Amino acid sequence: MCNLIQMTCTDMLIDLSHTIEDGLTTYKGLPAPIICDYLSREESKKHYAEGTEFQIGKIEMVANTGTYLDCPFHRFADGKDLSQIKLDSFTDLDAIVIHVPFSETLAITEEFIKPYDVKKRAVLIHTGWDKHWNTDKYFENNPHLTEKAAEYLKDSQAKLVGIDSVNIDSMESNARPVHTVLLGAEILIVEHLCNLGSIPDINFKFSAIPPKFKGVGTFPVRAMAKLKGE
Repeated sequence: MCNLIQMTCTDMLIDLSHTIEDGLTTYKGLPAPIICDYLSREESKKHYAEGTEFQIGKIEMVANTGTYLDCPFHRFADGKDLSQIKLDSFTDLDAIVIHVPFSETLAITEEFIKPYDVKKRAVLIHTGWDKHWNTDKYFENNPHLTEKAAEYLKDSQAKLVGIDSVNIDSMESNARPVHTVLLGAEILIVEHLCNLGSIPDINFKFSAIPPKFKGVGTFPVRAMAKLKGE
């Protein structure tokens, strides 16, 4: 579940990430994560003083699990991996939400984006598709950007593009032009966002921070919006 976190009397963090749990299917055809004990609390009692116990978890999963960030290495062998992406590429970015309900269209063209100033911003596309999360419907006829929309975002110097859908590309074919255009321009992608309808359209910061892995192009993130109070 997505949730809200109160920071201070003026600032608020809003969670835009799905919860990852044992057996979750993020993308059909990819294995679900296995989340279990490596060392259970009961077993740990054998190794520590009376009254002291710990749990060490074990996680087996593919990198494309839950809400995740794509960087250039995901698409290009010579692209930057997660360890090479600078912190300011995915942390406290000026952001904007663009609403394109899936009930109106599944193909999000550049015409939906042109009215907005996206330069050096995280551009978050709110379709409402996350209502189908963890159902078979989520994987069928997904809302997506068109190649021309991706080209427009590249030419307009967007910094990151996110969407609350199973894929930022159409899954009707095996081509992935949006990934190719955006990652080729070192514009990061975040897929499987949620809760975008609960944040303002502008005047907030967006973060989607992955671990610093070498040789990996995609990994789950805790995506969030930071709202400044009045």
